[in-house]
Amino acid sequence: MSIFAPTRARPATWPLRPGALGLRIGAPLVALLGAVLLANTAFAATAINLGTAARFAILAGDAITNVPTSVVDGDVGLTPGTGAAIDLTCPEVSGTIYTVDLAGPLCRDVDPGLLTTAKNALTTAYNSAAGLTPDSTLADADNQLGGETLVPGVYRFTGATTANLIGNLTLSGSSADVWIFQATSTLVTAANSSVSFIGGAQACNVFWQVGSAATLGANSDFAGTILAHDDISLAANVTVDGRLLAGGQANHAGAVTLISDTIVRSDCAAAPPTSSPTAAPTGSDASSPGPKASPPDTGTESTGPASSGPGVIGYVLVLITLALSIALFKAPKRTER
Repeated sequence: MSIFAPTRARPATWPLRPGALGLRIGAPLVALLGAVLLANTAFAATAINLGTAARFAILAGDAITNVPTSVVDGDVGLTPGTGAAIDLTCPEVSGTIYTVDLAGPLCRDVDPGLLTTAKNALTTAYNSAAGLTPDSTLADADNQLGGETLVPGVYRFTGATTANLIGNLTLSGSSADVWIFQATSTLVTAANSSVSFIGGAQACNVFWQVGSAATLGANSDFAGTILAHDDISLAANVTVDGRLLAGGQANHAGAVTLISDTIVRSDCAAAPPTSSPTAAPTGSDASSPGPKASPPDTGTESTGPASSGPGVIGYVLVLITLALSIALFKAPKRTER
C-alpha cells in the first residue's frame, strides 16, 4: 500500500466557462462589425460651402474674355478688375452681370460690396477644399481620370503630361453624394472629353480645387464647380454644368477665357416632398387654393451624405468590444482542485 496520496489530473482548460467562451467569440465579432460599419463611411465627403460665390456661374478677378457667342446661365462677376474687362454681352448672360464700376455691359449691376464678399467666399472655399485629406491619391501618370468610374470621396492627383482627363469619367453615386477633386497643379481635359453620372449623382455636388490653372479642351462636356487658384481657360464649344470660379488665391487674381462656350450654373434638385394622403376637398373647400409648392432649394451650401449614422454605430461597437475585452481579462480563472 502506497503511503503517497494519488495525484489528481490537472483540470483541462477547455471547455471554457460559458461566459468566457461567449466573450472570446463575441468580442471579435463585434469588433469586425464595427470595422465594417466604419469602412462604409470612409468615402463620405461633405459639399464645399461656396457662400455668396454660389450664385455665380462665372466669377473672376482680372478679366472675362469671350469670343462670341457664348451662353451663360447664372450670374457673372468680376473684381478687382473693372467692368471694362468683361467681354460678355447682355444677351449672352441670363443672370446678372456684376461690376465694381459703371464700365462694361449696359445691363451691368454695380455692386462692389457683393463682389468682394463673393471673392472672399471663393478664397475660403478654395482653402477649405485644398485642406481636405484625400481618400485616394491617384497615380502620378497621364490621364488619371479617363475611363474611371469613381465612388464619392476626396481624390487628389498631380499634373499630367497630356491631360488629366482623356475620354469619359463616370461618377457613380446618389443625388446626395459628393466628389471633391484636388489637382495639385493644373487641371487639363482633352478635346471631346466628358464627365457623366450614374445612380442619380448631381453636378452640383462635384468640386474641382485646382492648384494653378484649369484648361478644358474643345467640344468637351464638363461637370462640377471649378475653384481655381489662377485662371480658367475654355477652348471652343465647351459645355460646363457647374461654375467657373477663378482667382481663389488671396489677391483674387485670375481670369476666365471663353470661346463660344455654354456655362450652366448647377443647382441641386430639391428632394420630392412627402405628405400624408388627404381626402379630396368638397363643397366650398374645393375652390380654395392649396398650399403653394416650395421652390427648389438653391442655397449657398449643398449637403453631402450624412456620415454620422453608420459611423456612430461603428464607434459604439468598438467601445463595446473594448469593454468586453476588459471583462474577459478580469474574469476569474478556474482554480485547480
